[in-house]
Amino acid sequence: MADHQEVSVTLPSDPASVSTARKYVAEVLAEWGLSADSDAADTVRLIVSELATNAVQHTFGQSPTFTVDVQLERDERLRVGVTDSHPRWPQRLPAAVQQDNGRGMVIIRSLVAECGGRLSVTPTAEGGKTVWIALPWTVPVQR
Repeated sequence: MADHQEVSVTLPSDPASVSTARKYVAEVLAEWGLSADSDAADTVRLIVSELATNAVQHTFGQSPTFTVDVQLERDERLRVGVTDSHPRWPQRLPAAVQQDNGRGMVIIRSLVAECGGRLSVTPTAEGGKTVWIALPWTVPVQR
């Protein structure tokens, strides 16, 4: 058994890429043994949607692409990262009653905490950042 599995995809920073990213991750997780109709799969798809949406909407055209990395470490931990080239790190925005956006990171933090995982942000060598989530993996891995 491999101690580490990793795949990635780079997509254009376009709203249509959000669903592509979500489907890509869902297919990878299914290949690795996570049932598509499980609560865990739903949670990861929602997190990927929020992270990809942030990479598209909040880079203000300064990141022409974003990359989604999916890693499975020692069949124990799933890590998903979304990288863009915009230098501004995610910020928790005040959620006004009539505000339609700005709650993505709050949603992500809540979902990750609920699963016993963690959220982190790391800089890239090019001046952008990767927003990572790490979640426990309890599914027997399909190889």
